[in-house]
Amino acid sequence: MTKDIIKRIEVSNLSKSFSADCRSKLGALSVFINFVTFKKYKKDIVIAENISFDVCSGEVLGLIGKNGAGKSSLLRLIAEIYRPTSGKIKTHGSVVYLTGVEQGIVPKLTMRENIHLMGSVLGLSQKDIRKKFEDIVEFSGLCDYVDMKVYQFSTGMVSRLNFSVMINCVNHHNPDVLLIDEVLSAGGDADFQEKATQKMEELIKGGAAVVLVSHDVAVIKKYCNKVLWLDGGTIKESGEPDVVIEKYQNA
Repeated sequence: MTKDIIKRIEVSNLSKSFSADCRSKLGALSVFINFVTFKKYKKDIVIAENISFDVCSGEVLGLIGKNGAGKSSLLRLIAEIYRPTSGKIKTHGSVVYLTGVEQGIVPKLTMRENIHLMGSVLGLSQKDIRKKFEDIVEFSGLCDYVDMKVYQFSTGMVSRLNFSVMINCVNHHNPDVLLIDEVLSAGGDADFQEKATQKMEELIKGGAAVVLVSHDVAVIKKYCNKVLWLDGGTIKESGEPDVVIEKYQNA
C-alpha cells in the first residue's frame, strides 16, 4: 500500500557556503607580510545558492549536473549532515541517506562483524541485525565467506556486501524520505546487478519522497518525475526530465 501524498521535503531559498583559507597558496614571504599586516586571505566557496523546491511522497526528483555542481552537497544538506548558511529545509517523516561510498566497512573485520557494524551505522539495533542477518547473507551470495576477513574479498565481493547490508537496512526503516547518491550500480556479476537493480526499483517506487543523484541520464529518465539541473550550486533549469536533460546535454 502506498503512503498518502504528503509534502515530505520543503527547501526554501537555501544557500550554503564554506570559508576557505587561501594562504596555503602563498609563498613564505607573503605569509609573513600578511601576518604582520593582519591581512586576511579568505574566500567563500558557494555550494548552494538560493535553491527552492518541494518533493511529495511518491515523487522522484533527479539531480543532474557536472562534478562540483552541488548535487551531493544538496543531499547532505537535506540529510542534515551540513547546516545551511541561510534559507530553510524541512523534512517530514523519517529520512535515509544512501551514498555509493562504503558505509562503515572495516577490512580487518570479518563479513559477520562488518554486517553488525554497518547495520549499527545504518540505524539498526543488534536485535534487528540478528533478525536480518540471514537475509543479508543470502542476498549477497557470499554464504561461504561469512567468517572471512573482508580485506581478503575481491572488489566485487565488497560491493555486494555493502549493497546487501544497505538495502536490507533501508527496507527495515521504510523511510518517508530517501536520498540516493550514485548507488544504483551495485557491483558484482550480471546476476547480482539484475537482482540489485530490481531491489532498488522496489525501493524507489515504494511511496517515499526520493531525491536521486546520478550521472547516468538514462537512470534519471527512467525513474524521475522531475529534474533539477544544478550548475555552480544554483538551479540552471528545472522541469520535465526529457526537457531538462536535453538542454543539459546540448549545453
